Formats: sequence, structure tokens, C-alpha cells
Amino acid sequence: MEVGCHLPVYGPAATREALTLFARRAEALGYDSLWVSDHVVIPWQIRSRYPYNATGDFPLSPSTDFLEPLTVMALVAGVTSKIRLGTSVLVLPHRHPVLTAKMLATLDHLAPGRVILGAGVGWMREEIELFGVPYERRGAWSDEAIAILRACWREERVTFKGRFFAFEGLGCRPRPANGTIPIWIGGHTERALRRVAALGDGWQAAFPTADKLAAGLADLRKACTAAGRDPTTLTISARLGLPARKSADELVSELRALRDLGVAHVILESRARDLPDMVATCERFAHDVRPRL
Repeated sequence: MEVGCHLPVYGPAATREALTLFARRAEALGYDSLWVSDHVVIPWQIRSRYPYNATGDFPLSPSTDFLEPLTVMALVAGVTSKIRLGTSVLVLPHRHPVLTAKMLATLDHLAPGRVILGAGVGWMREEIELFGVPYERRGAWSDEAIAILRACWREERVTFKGRFFAFEGLGCRPRPANGTIPIWIGGHTERALRRVAALGDGWQAAFPTADKLAAGLADLRKACTAAGRDPTTLTISARLGLPARKSADELVSELRALRDLGVAHVILESRARDLPDMVATCERFAHDVRPRL
């Protein structure tokens, strides 16, 4: 099982010093990856329900610093040498797909083979509609966006005609170092899992328990059967909270259960109070938990 850390991209720890020092320390400790999440704006009024807590309330205020994720990845790429860099997740409707393809390919050109695109359709109507994407059609829009990303990374002369995008005869260079960038698609709905089976290189589950993940994987296997896809060709990853109060034994038990279900990569998100707190959490996990997985 590979293990990654979520970077401090929001709040008081979202500074150049914290990002660069934390990234270097995580790489020195042998972590496999570093991850960023994505919000461009935080509206003062949010009617959309946040899907990752019981209240449905988004946990950050509009006065919170929230750094642009691809810019952060460029900074971190420049101060590390081998650790992989991923998005968990990049909300596809926030950016035109040709621009997204260009930015990610540039990152992977400068940090060869290190970029992973965790991609999702998003949940916040207010933010998605700000960028001109119809909320109810964001899934279909994102499917076209994924096709465009792959075409931009693969084709010498890029042409596309769909419901949302149409263009022809574009050159979009540089290419990613290995010719493409792995796309791990987030989401847990039936439609999201069909997207994983049809278009993804992997599935990224958000904050799952072992029981919920087992049910999701059963649904994913059904989606793969319908799509004619071998589910063993997909990388299964999971983003997990890392509560300070959990013991090493509890964490080992939780992670082994996920590993036994087929999770190959976990992304740990600890509280981001300040740099010393984050580094201490990262070090405790590396010393007390990682060797037992």
C-alpha cells in the first residue's frame, strides 16, 4: 500500500514556508505522494449540501485562504525530486479542459511522470455555475472534458466535436513525460462509478469506512462488467482523515482493512493548524504505523 499526504492548501498553514518544508519532510520520510484539493471561491451563501459531514455545512468560511491547487503543485514540484503530486480532487468544471490539459502536461513535463489527476465533477452548485457550467449537466460536461484531456496529451493535431466543446487542428504541447497522466476519478454515485469504469485509470474514494468501501467496490465491479472493463486494471485509492486522537493500533487496523479490500494508495489528511503540528503527525505515522502495513 502506497501512502500520501494532503498538503496545507487552506487556512493559516497555507504558506510558502509550510508547503515547501512539509513537502521536503514528507519526501524524506518516504511518503509516496503529496496532494492538493480544489476550490476557486467560497461563496458567502452556500445552499449546496456538503457531502462529507453529517451537517452538510461546508467547514471553511469565505475569509479562509484557499490556494489554487495547480499553482501549489508547481511550487512543490520545484522543491522535491521524486515524490508524486496529485489532486484530490480537481473539479473539472472549474477550468476549460484544454487549459487544464496544458497545465497538467506542463507540470508533468517539469516533474517527469510524477503527476496524478484525481478528477471529479464537483458538488457546489454556486461555484460550478459561476464558471458557466450547467450544474445538472456537469457529469456529461466532465466526461467530454476527460476525453479532451486525453486527446490533448496523445494527439499531434487535436480535434474534438461534442455537445459542449468543438475545435479542430490544435497543437497542445508539451506532452506528459510518459505520454499520458493517470486519471483517478472521484465520486460514489452510480453515475460516478460508471465514469470510473468507462473513462478512468482508477477510483478515488473519499473518507470511506471499510464497509462503505466494500459496497462501493461491489458497485464498481458491476459498472466494469457493464462497460466491458477488467476491474483489476483500476487503481483503488482512498482519501482518509487522520484524527490526532486515533492510536497507532486503530490506524493500522483501519488501513489493513482497506488494503485487504484492494486499496493500493491512501491519502492522509491531518488537521492543518500549523507546520510543527503537521510535521509531527506525519512523523508519528511514518514511524508508528507505516512499517506495520
